[in-house]
Amino acid sequence: MRINKFLIRVTLTVILTLFFIPAYAQNKKFTVVLDAGHGGSDPGSYRTFSDLGTLNEKDITLAVTLLIGKKLEKNKDFKVIYTRKTDVYPTLTERTNLTNRSKADLFVSMHCNASKRSEAYGTETFVQGPNQNKENLEVAKAENDVIYLDEQDRETFASYDPNSPESLIALKIQQSKYLESSLLLGGLIEDSFVNKDKRYSRGVKQQNLHVLRRNATPSVLVEMGFVSNYEDAKYISSKEGQEAIAESVYQSIVNYKKRLDRNVKVEPVKEAEKPLKNDYRVLLMSSTTKYNDGDPAFKGLKYILTIKEGSMYKYYYSTTNYASIKEQNVKTAKDAGFRTAWAVAFTPNQKLSNGYYTIEVAVSENRLPKESPVLTKLKDVEREKTGGVHYYTYGNVKTLEEAIKLKKEVEDKGIKNVVIQKKQKN
Repeated sequence: MRINKFLIRVTLTVILTLFFIPAYAQNKKFTVVLDAGHGGSDPGSYRTFSDLGTLNEKDITLAVTLLIGKKLEKNKDFKVIYTRKTDVYPTLTERTNLTNRSKADLFVSMHCNASKRSEAYGTETFVQGPNQNKENLEVAKAENDVIYLDEQDRETFASYDPNSPESLIALKIQQSKYLESSLLLGGLIEDSFVNKDKRYSRGVKQQNLHVLRRNATPSVLVEMGFVSNYEDAKYISSKEGQEAIAESVYQSIVNYKKRLDRNVKVEPVKEAEKPLKNDYRVLLMSSTTKYNDGDPAFKGLKYILTIKEGSMYKYYYSTTNYASIKEQNVKTAKDAGFRTAWAVAFTPNQKLSNGYYTIEVAVSENRLPKESPVLTKLKDVEREKTGGVHYYTYGNVKTLEEAIKLKKEVEDKGIKNVVIQKKQKN
């Protein structure tokens, strides 16, 4: 009973401190710790593109962080401290200790996102908080993995269990007095990305990230884009994109300080969007004609998934399990000229009860020669002749996810312009 009363008293004290953010003394420089994520032996997320080369998260975060710092250093109201200015790896403990020893007013960590799905794109900013949904948990795992690179970090974080109720209660009490300020800065950054840079924002989200957890100051982790998405990767690796990102973060920090100086009460941030149960793809059109990747028929849209049903090829654009992105994808398709485009729900990992998926690897009026790459690189290719045309298919799987994986395996063997075919048993 004593413990409950103690927790209640502490919680009430924390809540009272959140009503107003104290104004900072005008003669004190506002100290900002800028953290370029990863570094040294830890490259972070990375992808290789034919025209962009190999993009390492650690290089992009350092370039943007130095640009932000350069802008802040020109402002007499700010003092800038860097966790790194070169290609080295400061441990998470060192980053946290530096922030707390310097009695920083703000901690900003720059990162790049990544996803197994190349369709995922946009910016998002994380503040310290308990796990909100499965999608955010994957980001947390990716960022927390680097703990195991360093012995000191292993010792520091070894006893911390992010899933235990006791740890979460302690975490909430420790961080609650910084949460409101962190949410304010996160909102300013994401608003600037949207309104100034015309980027797509995935929102401000709470997550249990070790690089934020032990900071005794308002802290944010900015995911400036996906290295796994070509358009995002091209933007965040370009000089123009990096300059725009740095300017948005810089202006947001300046506006954040102005809000504190005016002793403005913070407006609540909207709850992070929760993922839907189904994945949604936008059906662009159905046709008996097979279009290859990059065909003008797609009107410049990328990330097209083709599924053949019977004699019809159905062309789907992008995929998401978020309502806001689904609506944006439909709008993008309609703006491109597909006026009847609509979102179709796909249940993840749903098995076909009366049929299977296969890969259509070739369509030819003439029978393929034995030395054809399709027949030499793939085993057990099936052939069916319909209406004087030879259709070649490969594989037999039950879910769309398995079919997408199988399609990629075929393409990795150098066989291009293949499509997924949904076959129903009679």
